[in-house]
Amino acid sequence: MDTLTPNLPGHIRSTATLTRRRKAAIIVRLLLSEGITLPLGDLPASLQTSLADEIAGLRYIDAPTLEAVVSEFLAELEQAGLAFPGGIDGAIELLGEHLSPEAAAALQAQHAGERPPDPWVLLAEQEPGKLADLLLGESPEVAAVVLAKLPSQVSAAALGQMPGPQARRIAFAISRTSAVPPAAIGRIGNALARRVLDAPVRAFESPPEKRMGAILDAAPAATRDDVLQGLAETDAELAERVRRAVFTFADIPARLAPLDVQALTRTVDQPVLVTAMAGADEKNEATVDFILSNMSQRMAGQLREEISERGTPTTEETEAAMSEITAALRGLEAAGEITLKAGGG
Repeated sequence: MDTLTPNLPGHIRSTATLTRRRKAAIIVRLLLSEGITLPLGDLPASLQTSLADEIAGLRYIDAPTLEAVVSEFLAELEQAGLAFPGGIDGAIELLGEHLSPEAAAALQAQHAGERPPDPWVLLAEQEPGKLADLLLGESPEVAAVVLAKLPSQVSAAALGQMPGPQARRIAFAISRTSAVPPAAIGRIGNALARRVLDAPVRAFESPPEKRMGAILDAAPAATRDDVLQGLAETDAELAERVRRAVFTFADIPARLAPLDVQALTRTVDQPVLVTAMAGADEKNEATVDFILSNMSQRMAGQLREEISERGTPTTEETEAAMSEITAALRGLEAAGEITLKAGGG
């Protein structure tokens, strides 16, 4: 055997001179030879490089030495109590939903500070409206540099979210960006990326008037009117914004396109429509006429017959049916099947 395996570099016959890294390389080589897939890509790049260097330096290891290395490895495995993911990414993934949004954002910001992201990739990933708001806070020249640097489809979407005068000024300024030095472009990208990363985490995505409007949509009419009146006495401007956000049965003629009545009748059960129409008061008569006049004559006639047979429902039944109809229209709008016109106050 000695004649077959002379004492050459990389030939190992004892564990006495083996480092922990070389022992690890031996274990990795053994597992790979058995067809076991190892997640070596999860290791830091420096450790992957060291492991490759150690494996490259090995040639032959005799059976007793291999057995001793494996026995030591198994003994260490038996002593291991708990494994941790290692690194901030693994920690955030492990903790998941148990972290508050504020803590998760702080960790992400800390991690970003360790490995700064590409500012242009970060900016390109922003929603068009958010990117537009970010650029409108800068001078037209700075905004023009950003739009010129980003992919054209991203820039076009952001430009489309801006008011016409500002969009035209920024578009004109793009023609003067060719002389901007690369270092200045880099500073602009890094500054805007920091603003994105440093932005506070919002507990709610939608503004308060929309959230209040959604609540009042489903509230009884008396409650809704009382809340709006009280709000107008304390904050008239907010009350007006909330009123514009509220969508009631009476608002349907002004906010729903006539052709979209068909989508409504397909989505809402006919008994719900009948109850809402049968209980409609003078304030809601225009909505009843609007719905009936924008459906087929056969269906309109059938509904009128059922309404006359239904009798007058209670106020609670009427309001519940009307709320179900407006909620259905909100759902159709969220799904992109219809577009509701903006409230007019």
